Amino acid sequence: MAAMDLRIDATDLPGRSCPAPEDSGFSRYGDIHVAVQRRNRPAELLDPHPGDAVSATWTLPCVAAVSVTGVDITGPHVQGGPGGRFVYLSWGTVDAGGAFTMFRRAKLMLGAVPGAVAEAAAREGLLVGRLGLTDGRGMPLCARVVPPAVEWSAGNGPQPSASQ
Repeated sequence: MAAMDLRIDATDLPGRSCPAPEDSGFSRYGDIHVAVQRRNRPAELLDPHPGDAVSATWTLPCVAAVSVTGVDITGPHVQGGPGGRFVYLSWGTVDAGGAFTMFRRAKLMLGAVPGAVAEAAAREGLLVGRLGLTDGRGMPLCARVVPPAVEWSAGNGPQPSASQ
């Protein structure tokens, strides 16, 4: 097992508001933010970014265990069991008191990382996922996220600019 960081570089955020589903009781969601959810602690969020930021980056400490069956990535923000690991990007509204209320999530599926990329990341200590966070309807990205919606790479490529 080796220490490894998982860096998520996100662009194309959808904005600070979006329409709410008809059955939600709201016409729109406002003051939208996105954050990484901690495993088994939905209310514990890592570094929320406003939905209109130019970009968002999170770096998650992980452990990579390489075996004949592949690379198993675990860590405080990695959800699921072996073969089904993922990271939640939680979308929510933030009220005047700073409380985050989730309304949808995206699942970055770590099992969809190509094997050679996962192995290289385990050796080099860094796995990078790059993705846009707006879906085809202009809404916050949700559901399972796999390539080509996310591009996975290994190593110390160029660092993104600071998020705004």
